[in-house]
Amino acid sequence: MNVKELNPESSAKAAYGARLRGLRQERGWTQEGLGDRIGYSSTHISSVEVGRKLATLRFSRSTDRVLGLTATEASFERELGRIKHGSLLEGFPEFLGYEGRAAEIRLYEVGVMPGLLQTPEYATVLAESAVRRGAITADQAQERVSLVAERQAALVREKPPLIFALLDESCLRRPVGGPAVMKAQMERLIEFAELPNTVLQVVPFTMGEHRPFSLPLYILTMPDRSLMAYAESAQQGYLERESGSVLPLLTAYHQMQAVAPSQAASVDMFRQLRKGTP
Repeated sequence: MNVKELNPESSAKAAYGARLRGLRQERGWTQEGLGDRIGYSSTHISSVEVGRKLATLRFSRSTDRVLGLTATEASFERELGRIKHGSLLEGFPEFLGYEGRAAEIRLYEVGVMPGLLQTPEYATVLAESAVRRGAITADQAQERVSLVAERQAALVREKPPLIFALLDESCLRRPVGGPAVMKAQMERLIEFAELPNTVLQVVPFTMGEHRPFSLPLYILTMPDRSLMAYAESAQQGYLERESGSVLPLLTAYHQMQAVAPSQAASVDMFRQLRKGTP
């Protein structure tokens, strides 16, 4: 039988697969034997072991259960989390868990479309650019694009959150991926603004000193009405869960929202940019 040699150092997926193979072989199980125990085919097990396929959360938890690794530092669930979030800023993975459960989301973004509003094409261009700069690997780029889709999918639920989005004009003026990508992105913004649970406004350059924030900011209202905020610099993200510290940010956000052009005026800008009109 031909057994493919694994290089655990080639990628995070390969390291996951190599460890899975090693633990399986230690127990004397075939791929089919492990598959029978966790409810997957031997072909699926093989794909994960050689790094062709990234394991899912369900796969990882099932594997942990049969290997006795559940809730341990060595669990495959924890390893999967490190793989999926390995290229993200500190604090952001924790924030994502709250974002997916929030009753209200307020965001302000500068320079780049926020992940919740990005098209797959726009997200792909950003990720591939990071690969070319050597900032992340190709695998991490795929994970970033998948994460954008996962974040957006988490908001499509029976009772979706209210989403208030303020986009600095630089998000619109910065060309990403060429005219076709930007046209599709403008169409995405128009569609987003038409949803019943969203408010989308542009913060134009002309607001100048009336912009209280110079960095991206997210403010979450949880189902129990507690508040938290997430902000980040170039090197790290920070999640603030103390409501007393978040309230001044919420006040400043509302003040900026009140001064910004209306959603109707903002959508008009998106339509003009979609046509290629400055």
